[in-house]
Amino acid sequence: MARRRKSDSPFSDELIDQLLEGREHGAHLLGNDGLIGELKKRLAERMLEGEMEAHLDDPDQQEAGNHRNGRSSKTVSMDGERVVLDIPRDRHGQFDPTLIPKYARRFPGFDDKIIALYARGMSTRDIRAHIQEIYGIDVSANLVSAVTESVMADALAWQNRPLETVYAIVYFDALRVKIRDEGMVHSKAVYLAIGITSHGAKEILGLWIEQTEGAKFWMRVMTELKGRGVSDILIAVVDGLKGFPEAITAVFPDTVVQTCIVHLIRYSMQFASWKERKAIAKALRPIYGAVSADAAAAALDEFEQGPWGQKYPPVVASWRRKWEQVIPFFAFSAEVRKIIYTTNAIESLHSQVRKTIRNKGHFPSDEAAIKLIYLSLRQIEAKWKRPPKEWHAAKAQLAIQFGERFILSV
Repeated sequence: MARRRKSDSPFSDELIDQLLEGREHGAHLLGNDGLIGELKKRLAERMLEGEMEAHLDDPDQQEAGNHRNGRSSKTVSMDGERVVLDIPRDRHGQFDPTLIPKYARRFPGFDDKIIALYARGMSTRDIRAHIQEIYGIDVSANLVSAVTESVMADALAWQNRPLETVYAIVYFDALRVKIRDEGMVHSKAVYLAIGITSHGAKEILGLWIEQTEGAKFWMRVMTELKGRGVSDILIAVVDGLKGFPEAITAVFPDTVVQTCIVHLIRYSMQFASWKERKAIAKALRPIYGAVSADAAAAALDEFEQGPWGQKYPPVVASWRRKWEQVIPFFAFSAEVRKIIYTTNAIESLHSQVRKTIRNKGHFPSDEAAIKLIYLSLRQIEAKWKRPPKEWHAAKAQLAIQFGERFILSV
């Protein structure tokens, strides 16, 4: 007869045999009423007893004469199953176990599962159905709402957290979402900001919801960033946001404002017919592809005198209106221009957020939109590990261009 291989587990074969003695072998052994359920219950109660002993061993509790005062039953959700635990009590009612805090009905981790599902855009009904299917328990809509509502406190704390003193580059842009407001569904802009530190680390600075953009709104955003610890922004890359240049320079007077070239091209294309846009875009390329700001100005003059400039003067006018915000990126090499001449970094973020919210139709309130978008941003940001591949070259050039202002962010 073959000998059993000696196990490295602390649970010997003899112990397992004792546990199974007198029990019917079957799937129910793994259920809430079986051996595994009993072990989970006993283990949890043993841990609670240990917490009580540590609590009563505290010198302050001993001096106050605190001692045990029996137990009370409490039903909690443990790995998707209902378990009745005997919770130890103390005479002074000061015992608050870490394992299952007062008033909690779920083990830590259960809420995280609900929030993870919510962050993926699932509705309350879908979450309830999923938990019923996977864990075999029925949770109420109120429970799901209560759990997801706790996210709002995290979102507010995140929105008000302290920021870095200096950001080398900050991208600002907006995506549109449908939100119910005063009985009507409106398309509102959700503005996001991504900051890049001197080390090349990306960070989402915040999100703001506003129905219309303007100087007053952007002044409030800039003032908020300053109040959270930002003292300087070297370069701000924006999508032609109305009132933004004036607002940012009012709060951060030394910031260089760079308009997004890609958005400017798209905007200027609106003045031309569909069949002509490809040719016009090709004719505009020498302007933003020039080696210097002077060469770009000459290319714009040439475009203006050419057939497309003559046929569509508003295209030229749109570039001239933004010219002071078009040319800053010409001070850098071609590699660095890829980082600062477009808001592609934040548009990529928007694309990922849209995947989360696309099934929502519309949100019932601004708060509902903030909760889901915040959770989506949290998941996206967790995947950011490395700086842009061009950052090594960019860092050296930014240090030369901005001197001690860049050094302050190191």
